[in-house]
Amino acid sequence: MHMPAPPNLPGTNPDCRKVNAILGRIGDKWTILTIGMLADQPRRFNELKRMIGGISQQMLTRTLKALEADGMVTRKVYPTIPPQVEYGLTDLGISLAAPIMLLARWVLDHLDEIEAHRALHEEEARQLRR
Repeated sequence: MHMPAPPNLPGTNPDCRKVNAILGRIGDKWTILTIGMLADQPRRFNELKRMIGGISQQMLTRTLKALEADGMVTRKVYPTIPPQVEYGLTDLGISLAAPIMLLARWVLDHLDEIEAHRALHEEEARQLRR
């Protein structure tokens, strides 16, 4: 006999899947970097690609399309030859940029401490392997 999971247990609410999908999208490193680069002003594709070191053209295209589909990024095409395309944040994207920039600030503020802990952990692991 099939018994549905109680709705008050963690992870059993149907909305959890929706939340997980969105967190997976906005928690992706390329999404975070893209939104960070668009936080100050709209930018063209190649400008974004240069600013986000290591991202492929295909990955940037996928990231921008996904953000556009979610309503966080706008795509404006200028009638030039060749056409110029500019990407900017919507109000929804701007509201996401604020906590992302706070998280980035936290990382920068604690980077030395994190790296010191990593080095200590690696040294302890090395000692155990001997």
